[in-house]
Amino acid sequence: MAVTTKGTLLVEGHELTITNPNKLLWPEMGITKADYLAKLTELSPFLLRYCRNRHLTTIRFPNGYNEKSFYQKNAPDPVPSFVKLAPLDGINYINLDSLPTLIWLGNLACLEFHPSFHRIGETLPAEWVIDIDPSLEEEPRIMEAAHIIGEVLDSLHIQSIPKTSGATGVQIYIPIQHGYTFEQLRRIGHFIGAFVVKKYPNLFTIERFKKNRGDKIYVDYLQHWYGKTLSAPYTPRAKKDASVSTPLLWKEVELRPSIRDFNLNTVMNRLKTYGDLIEKVPLQNLNAILDRLK
Repeated sequence: MAVTTKGTLLVEGHELTITNPNKLLWPEMGITKADYLAKLTELSPFLLRYCRNRHLTTIRFPNGYNEKSFYQKNAPDPVPSFVKLAPLDGINYINLDSLPTLIWLGNLACLEFHPSFHRIGETLPAEWVIDIDPSLEEEPRIMEAAHIIGEVLDSLHIQSIPKTSGATGVQIYIPIQHGYTFEQLRRIGHFIGAFVVKKYPNLFTIERFKKNRGDKIYVDYLQHWYGKTLSAPYTPRAKKDASVSTPLLWKEVELRPSIRDFNLNTVMNRLKTYGDLIEKVPLQNLNAILDRLK
């Protein structure tokens, strides 16, 4: 990616106009829009892997993470010629499948990328994700909770990878063999959620309404559904520390790290060390547990 004059970037042969490159998007971290676009470029091989061929929802923060924001599902006009659209149910979603598209969105101050759970043109899930969502803004037990869910999955002979949401929660990511339905995955998710609630009643809940959860950690097996979205692996988040949704090793979860430690300033060194941890997990066969739940 080469910088040209007049506030433009040449990205894979496409000239993009960059507005307000010195605007601070994360003031406390000193990250300007120009810095952000450089970091997105580094992250792109990993982030695009989980956004490509999905229906993308972004969250835009025109004046930085701590100012007003809005969700964007429909592609904003004008749409550059290199941007591919993915219409669904009357909405012109963007297919985030290239670095020029990512930089274009970054220039629009899209700070978060939330892809659909299914690929474009399909109705089956591309993976399985269990969202571990704290009821408290500061929840010191979140890594303990994630570890317990991981142990339950392990006891079912299901390999998984935890990833920080980048906000307050942890998501358990399970690469799966193609062909399972959202209904089947929800059935397993409910089984796991009900099991940990029974075993750890003071820690977990599967209560849908937040006002009824108290201080318990919600095992959200319902979010994983057709048409819904979740923060992509490696998406930045609009939080003070410029956190990034980051896959972890299970042995790291045991050490109870802070979600804030995984951010735009640290993620690339981590990726150079570990690579993409999700990609290293083989596609899981869930037939055995589904047979038991019939």
